[in-house]
Amino acid sequence: MSKFGSGAFLLIQVILLLDFTHSWNTAWVEKDEKFWYIALLVASLFCYLATFTLAGLLFHWFTVSGQDCQLNVFFITMTLFLAIAFTVISLHPKVGGSLLPASVISLYCAYLAYSGLSSEPRDYICNGLHNHVKAVSSGTLVLGLLTTVLSVVYSAVRAGSSTALLSPPSSPKAGSQKPLLPVKGDEEDESDKDENRPVTYVYSFFYVIFALASMYSAMLLTGWSHAKSDHSELIDVGWPSVWVRMITQWVTAGLFVWSLIAPMVFPDREFY
Repeated sequence: MSKFGSGAFLLIQVILLLDFTHSWNTAWVEKDEKFWYIALLVASLFCYLATFTLAGLLFHWFTVSGQDCQLNVFFITMTLFLAIAFTVISLHPKVGGSLLPASVISLYCAYLAYSGLSSEPRDYICNGLHNHVKAVSSGTLVLGLLTTVLSVVYSAVRAGSSTALLSPPSSPKAGSQKPLLPVKGDEEDESDKDENRPVTYVYSFFYVIFALASMYSAMLLTGWSHAKSDHSELIDVGWPSVWVRMITQWVTAGLFVWSLIAPMVFPDREFY
């Protein structure tokens, strides 16, 4: 049960990240000021620089000279390819995307690649960090738990600001759920109605996220239920952890590309 719940949480975590990047980009663009456009460019360049720097470190750490490390080379090369593909698709005239979401998702994919490669068994010859596997294991666990906490916090904030997230097209939009505060009478003018608009909150959404996050944390601590007794001091190390991270990277890439091309495929639908 926890494995399926953890997989669902990883999927929701990706959706939350996509929602965050698009919301961040939209918020700064809507300010329509030169300062914020420059800030967008600087943030995008920083994320790209971090992405390619991390990719270079991955080649240094996980491709041992004279050894057959084609699998690691494939993972790292795919990460770079995805970063370039995100940029090209985002800048396509028909897509009209932005560099900020593309750069943030590229950096996240690079992080997933590092997280996956650093989870390789310590006796794997292509794991260049095998001498520091305990420290790397602990660091990977901390990063995984940190992203989990951030996802839970963001889901709580997002659920309180919009009920449309993760909702089907036919479901009611924000403001249609039961309000926490009573609505004033119709005799008030429009300005008073805006000031006293009720705050909506989808409790079930947050509870589901929290439950799935707990399952995911349990899987991190147990190495996706494949922990061995002789390696009990290592956390989140093993091939199951590697493949979970890499598959998550590919799902992230697919969802991001879909978020870019979906408005063209379904022009009558509202996505962001």
